[in-house]
Amino acid sequence: VLPSMVPKVLVMVLVTRVFFVAAGISDKCTRVPALVNSLSFGPSSESSRQLLVDYIARSDAGFYLHDIRLTTGMAMKFAYMWIVVAFGIGTKLLADS
Repeated sequence: VLPSMVPKVLVMVLVTRVFFVAAGISDKCTRVPALVNSLSFGPSSESSRQLLVDYIARSDAGFYLHDIRLTTGMAMKFAYMWIVVAFGIGTKLLADS
């Protein structure tokens, strides 16, 4: 039973890792407006820079799953849920053997 579960566990670990990387990118996207606002494009571009910052901030860029933005908090909840499921299955397997 245990050797057959190794690929499944590996896939779940990799899927969780992908969620954490995507959530990290979504978190970095929230800092882009501040970065663009700190750049200087010349004295006459103040209003166009502010419009660009507003556009970036309102676009709410990041990774979405079914119209829900993936954040680090959501990835942590996902990992926590799978740890609880794995613990439950592991204790069930140990109790049966």
